[in-house]
Amino acid sequence: MSSEVRTRFAPSPTGYLHVGGARTAFFNWLFARKHQGKLILRIEDTDKKRNTEEAYQVIYNGLTWLGLDWDEGPHVGGNFGPYFQSERNSLYESYLSQLEKVGMVYEDEGAIRFRSPRKTVVVEDMVCGRIVFDMSNPVTHPDMTIRRPDGTWIFHFVNVVDDIEMKITHVIRGEDHLSNTPKHVELYQALDIACPHFAHIPLILNHEGKKMSKRDGGASVTSYSGYVPEAVLNYLSLLGWSPGGNREVLDLMEIRELFDIKSINRRNAIFDLDKCFWINGQHILRMSLERFADLALPFIDKAGIVYDSREQVLPILAIVKEKIKLLRDVPEWISYFFTEEFTFDPTSVEKTFKKPGALDHLKSLRQAYATLETWNLQNLENKLKETAAQNGCKTGDLIHPARVAASGRSIGPSLYHMLEVLGKERVLARFEKAYHQFTL
Repeated sequence: MSSEVRTRFAPSPTGYLHVGGARTAFFNWLFARKHQGKLILRIEDTDKKRNTEEAYQVIYNGLTWLGLDWDEGPHVGGNFGPYFQSERNSLYESYLSQLEKVGMVYEDEGAIRFRSPRKTVVVEDMVCGRIVFDMSNPVTHPDMTIRRPDGTWIFHFVNVVDDIEMKITHVIRGEDHLSNTPKHVELYQALDIACPHFAHIPLILNHEGKKMSKRDGGASVTSYSGYVPEAVLNYLSLLGWSPGGNREVLDLMEIRELFDIKSINRRNAIFDLDKCFWINGQHILRMSLERFADLALPFIDKAGIVYDSREQVLPILAIVKEKIKLLRDVPEWISYFFTEEFTFDPTSVEKTFKKPGALDHLKSLRQAYATLETWNLQNLENKLKETAAQNGCKTGDLIHPARVAASGRSIGPSLYHMLEVLGKERVLARFEKAYHQFTL
């Protein structure tokens, strides 16, 4: 076995990247990076009927979005390719010949089967510990098929051959593969090759305690539109592993530093999309404005919001950032900054402008703001409070009409920040327009 740590992620192109697969890829990536090793991406595409270019692309796009780069594999190359099982048939033929020479295979109704030694297999698992498998009973552990009558290969055989040829040192995969491991160990032993280290990580279950399926919310990586990739990785890392100290919100560098595969627990993890949503909001809150802009701008562009430059958008994003929980909500929070043709929320109008004296308060605030020579936060706040005192009303009696008049809605960023960014001319014009539009 190679002295260099080599892990692998070996998905099948089924058309979607399961969240469990993404976590497996992440744990393999973390282990490789932790030990200055390499992550190999191998595509298990022996089922030709299900393989499409779109299905391959889903895998590449999902891993790339998460920021999980691979050192060898499709688009990267390497010394141990090809990295598609469909292109490795000659290797499988070669290893089958080796098993034939030592009398470990036989034909049965057109299928090629592996002759189990019928011995006890001991697996020293990095997560599950020492596990003893009794393989002596041919009823409970029948000889496994290596090759079907139609010539196609069985997963167990090609999986082991590929791991041998690609010099994989650590096989990190879901616990649902644990029962397959003694079969794989038997193949290694028959080929007289040392086994890699095995680590079987806990399954991810839904709230009903069942293995997550496509129908479960959050099951597919493509469903995380609006989520921050580092937040999704953060949440995935907590499914079966804990950094200790009741810490939950971690950036990638912290996870890389703290991650230890031996501290993964054996209990199955329950997927909680609400928890992922909360972690996402925390990451947005803590990230830099520049990073937030990088992630938000594609959503702004997709919504058709027209702006002059990134520099124009930055101060607007700065004042709404703390309110954002999902990136796809950004356009709704900022659209009124970029047009004078924004719509007024009917409920906000009813609750605010229909209140006795509200429009008169708005008019007096407009007159007061018109006198401001320096348009900044402190002056806007001071002038509003001064106007409220002169009118004998609460500051809220001015704040609420001002907010709805300026944005069309009753919720948003800090009023004074919003008014400062909009600028004096636009604010006064919006106050004037709202006053005349809603005065009966």
